[in-house]
Amino acid sequence: MGATKATIGILFGGCSNEYPVSLHSAAAVMQNIDPGRFDVVAIGIDRSGGWHRYDGDVQSIENDSWLETARCTPVALPFGREARGLIDLSTGSLVRLDAALPILHGRNGEDGSVQGALQLAGIPIVGCGVTGSAVCMDKTVSHRIATAEGISVPEGALVDISMSKLEMHHIAQRIGYPLFVKPPREGSSMGLSRVESPDSLARALADAFAYDSEAILEREIDGSEIGCAVLESGRTLIVGEPDEIELNGTVFDYIEKYSCETANIIVPARIAERDAQRVKRAAMRLFRALGCTGFARIDFFLANDGRLLFNEANTIPGFTAHSRFPSMLKAAGLSLEEVLNIAIEEALATAQEPSDARLLAYA
Repeated sequence: MGATKATIGILFGGCSNEYPVSLHSAAAVMQNIDPGRFDVVAIGIDRSGGWHRYDGDVQSIENDSWLETARCTPVALPFGREARGLIDLSTGSLVRLDAALPILHGRNGEDGSVQGALQLAGIPIVGCGVTGSAVCMDKTVSHRIATAEGISVPEGALVDISMSKLEMHHIAQRIGYPLFVKPPREGSSMGLSRVESPDSLARALADAFAYDSEAILEREIDGSEIGCAVLESGRTLIVGEPDEIELNGTVFDYIEKYSCETANIIVPARIAERDAQRVKRAAMRLFRALGCTGFARIDFFLANDGRLLFNEANTIPGFTAHSRFPSMLKAAGLSLEEVLNIAIEEALATAQEPSDARLLAYA
């Protein structure tokens, strides 16, 4: 008899502006997960927050028709670490899970909220736990930690919606134009604007405040955007080949991130080997410092004057055909199936520990 396969819950959808991206990422994960090693329970979260066990085909997830099928059963997370599963609300039975992989980009998924719920239900998390998810979702907090680690960040300031327009203009003038305006706790560059002059600042702030009560004003870096995929395996870190964003416009926004209509993602990045090694070392250092576990994508700016500056960390990176995270690891010799195998086995190996207990090993 063969070994018993682990049952993995794949969470998709969610109450986030990035709901459509989650569907494509989750479909890619489900198409690449090893059926010989893992059984999959697909768990869809609709836009209003309802949880459903989905037993239909992957294509219906990708085209967002999954809720229209008759293959959905309402489920809920019980709170009790001995549960380790979901309650089927139609029968009252327990759907056991050995681990869960949240593919929920943005708020209410990437910010630690779902990770906390899974932890309370005793379900091991594939990927980052509560600490890393919450810290990395807040760009202001993650920048403060990077600075404390001696890693540079772009010059910037945090402004609040209650501040006067005059005060915000003075802050922008001090930072200098061109600059970027973005909400501190939103993903996929939503609410992001490039501002070339004071005349455009008010509109950019309004766009950012549509997503958050605060906004970051950040000076533009003259250089390249470089990313690095990090994957944890047996308490060691595997890094992908750094990639480079080649922009034909001025902003790598939500549309460009998931369609690449004019932008190009180049992997490996067209940078010197010594700079690639700098990126990899900084990515591993930040992965630990920011409380990440499992996997994450760490993004940097490589300035034309040679400075390496931390931009942001994504704890649930995309897994779509255009996504950077799997492409960087593929360039390092790992297929998406192998990446998923490593990430899931890492979660199963630490199943007896609280999801953030691994961090104690590096204290």
